[in-house]
Amino acid sequence: MQRHRSARRALTVAAVLALTSMTVIQGPAAAAAPDVVTVNFAQRTGPVHGGATGMLYGLSDPGVPGGSLLAGARPRTVAQKAPDGDQHPNGDALVIADGFFEAGGEEIVVYMQDVYSRWPYENLGIDDYLAKVDTMVRKVVRERPKDKAKFVWVPFNEPDGIWYQDWATQKEKFYSDWKAVVGRIRSIDPQARIVGPNEARYNPGRLRDFLTWAKSAGYLPDIMAWHELSRSSLADYRGHYEHYRALERELGIAPLPVNIDEYGNRRDMSVPGQLIQWISMFEDTKVDADMAYWTYAGNLDDHAVRTRQANGGWWLLKWYADLTGQTVRATPPQPNVPDTVQALAALDESARRGTVLVGGGTAPVRLDVTGLDPAVFGRQVDVLVSRTTWSGYEGDALEPPVVAARRTAVTGGKLSVDLPGGDVMAAYRVVIVPSAGPAPAPDAPWTASIEAESATLTSAQVYDQDTTADPQRYATSGKRDVGSMNKPDSAVTFAVTVPRTGRYRLGIYHGANKVPGRHALFVDGQLDRIVQYSANLGWTYRGRTDVEIKLTAGTHRLSLRTSADGSTLLPGSDVTLDKFDLTEITGPRRAVHPADEARLSGGARLTRTGAGPAITLGGDARATFFAAAAEDGYHDLTLSYRAGRAGDLDVRVDGRAVPGVRAARPGDGASRVRVYLPAGISKIDVGGPSGLQLRELVTVRAAQADAAVHRVEAERARLSGTAHVTGATGGSNASAGAYVSDLGNGAANTLTLDRPAGFGPGQYVLVTHYANADRNTGHPYNTDVISRFLDITETGGATTRGVFRHNYAWDNFWPQATPLTLTTASGPLVLGNANAFGPNVDRLELARFVLEVDNQART
Repeated sequence: MQRHRSARRALTVAAVLALTSMTVIQGPAAAAAPDVVTVNFAQRTGPVHGGATGMLYGLSDPGVPGGSLLAGARPRTVAQKAPDGDQHPNGDALVIADGFFEAGGEEIVVYMQDVYSRWPYENLGIDDYLAKVDTMVRKVVRERPKDKAKFVWVPFNEPDGIWYQDWATQKEKFYSDWKAVVGRIRSIDPQARIVGPNEARYNPGRLRDFLTWAKSAGYLPDIMAWHELSRSSLADYRGHYEHYRALERELGIAPLPVNIDEYGNRRDMSVPGQLIQWISMFEDTKVDADMAYWTYAGNLDDHAVRTRQANGGWWLLKWYADLTGQTVRATPPQPNVPDTVQALAALDESARRGTVLVGGGTAPVRLDVTGLDPAVFGRQVDVLVSRTTWSGYEGDALEPPVVAARRTAVTGGKLSVDLPGGDVMAAYRVVIVPSAGPAPAPDAPWTASIEAESATLTSAQVYDQDTTADPQRYATSGKRDVGSMNKPDSAVTFAVTVPRTGRYRLGIYHGANKVPGRHALFVDGQLDRIVQYSANLGWTYRGRTDVEIKLTAGTHRLSLRTSADGSTLLPGSDVTLDKFDLTEITGPRRAVHPADEARLSGGARLTRTGAGPAITLGGDARATFFAAAAEDGYHDLTLSYRAGRAGDLDVRVDGRAVPGVRAARPGDGASRVRVYLPAGISKIDVGGPSGLQLRELVTVRAAQADAAVHRVEAERARLSGTAHVTGATGGSNASAGAYVSDLGNGAANTLTLDRPAGFGPGQYVLVTHYANADRNTGHPYNTDVISRFLDITETGGATTRGVFRHNYAWDNFWPQATPLTLTTASGPLVLGNANAFGPNVDRLELARFVLEVDNQART
């Protein structure tokens, strides 16, 4: 959707909003009249289902998005197109299946009519459709004989709007066609499960008719499905669900599983405070639900940044996926009112842990917690509050900080926790555990947020982006942004007051409409730097660019301008600005992952002693952490543990084994490994010798080790065939001003990277800085992006396929990491694609996966 750029009344606001970092006020000192959410841990509501974060077209190609990012969100279900379907260029159910199941997914919902190319679907008659149904079902049965039961079939998608709109005259036709399609599916696979009727909204009259007929005819679906695709669904869904269950009872139908396989609006995706409203009501009713596909395939429905990075909304999905045990009663003040505070809570008795996820309102929130059984929690508990908020659709978010923590006595099983208001886009995780070890403490840095529309504007305009009036707009902080930055004197200027002299990260929320761009950043009237923006999908599909600045304690004026000299426009400077985050930086990036953060499998169990929580390993027991890297490069991963005996630890990073990690002796110990992590989410799995107690994982950026990385500009590599050097123009971020284009589409069109001395056999990471703007056009609302591929061949060794998702512009370069295992002493790496064009390539970086292992590390 292109941003409307017509002239509007400009708003210039002299006052500047400077918000200090969020803090949590405990007890009666909280703000007056908070929204009260009651949580009763004694009232269980059933096992955690975890089905509310499924995705429609969340996946596109193998590796898009990254497997670790997918595993962290862990959707139970995804809805994807029919095998070999023409509706979209990717997202084929069979193509994405392996990666989805490896990441913990359980069920692929096949949109069978997506075999057609047009939207709404062209109607070529039921015989034409049956032939296509036959082909696709046979292909799944043939290619997936062992797990074909994990594919469930949607015969008709939104039949109330496509093919069968007029129920009065087309009802019998729908019954006949349903019977024919379901019959054809089950003639090929008698155990196949059917999903339907899958209408665009909850239609009680049509549904009653359909179920009455289907029961009598013997053609009931196995899974009930309909869509909830409006803001009003937040008010109406629970009523729809109760009506449906009552209809089942009335008609004598045994309760069917439910999948709301499309839900939400554009403004909801990526926004924690919006998502919690949907997740809580779907978990309350224990259904599966798939987020709607409004943008493009392969980005987890607007929760994947680039390929493997996470935005703020992803962290809420991850928190939800982390829940274990039983859900408990959580009652918000207005359970069926859109855009109000909502909550979800769970109790894991075996882990002695209670968790509350809450957000979505503007007022302060008080959690009134009851039912804290002393047999589970003891008489004193630790309360930790973490916060995730909107970081933009293409804005990277690292581990949510702990914004408040306390140790407190529990009397009568009751506890109150007060959370601040003011950020409607935020969600909080409140964790309650028995007290152990050192008292918990917050780790959130100082931060301030400034809305662009609240700044002083010069030759720029404020635009309304009211997502309440129109939920199909993309989310915008404050529901307004600043655009028309298209004159040489256009500027957005604001004041900030910082508490200390030091380094600060300025996060600029922006929209660059399919081209990279630049602004000049002035600090106190002096040019500090040129800010390079990545291209975005559009004016309001928000990204975030971070720059580091040095400030002295006190007040400063920051200004983003379209010109560095006041007269010459910078290339691509017509960029929308939404808000600015200023965050203090202290030392190297460091993140602590305590035992409570791990996902456990294979018999691993969490125990609590005076020293704090620990995970007991041994045998098949595994602890899994999801760590975020802010940038490509080397990181130190330090595991702290208590070993009953010496023995090897089985440490895997994104599935790759790290050799040589060992508990050297019984007792307390720590092992540190220095590994190359790409920017984004890495999955770190840990196993160990019997009885080993794993206490925590700490990750620290080791930037000094990046000197070991071998870097080469692509234009200085060896080129062959059509591959040639192209000079960068405009606002491109191509390094050294050039890049290589026309790679692939023939076996001879390649780029060859020579390996330097010392880069012999072993595990490596190849980072390719690439650009790819390939896409189909013509779909009325989805952006049909196309991934490109490069085959990376070690001369004398193996070939590894690298995948490069769409990134909006042909001169907009992003890094993409591909793991390699090299077997020769020095065989060059040849990049090409014999069958299709590859991406443009700016530069290459080759790094050893593991630099060092230290089993005598300090904790």
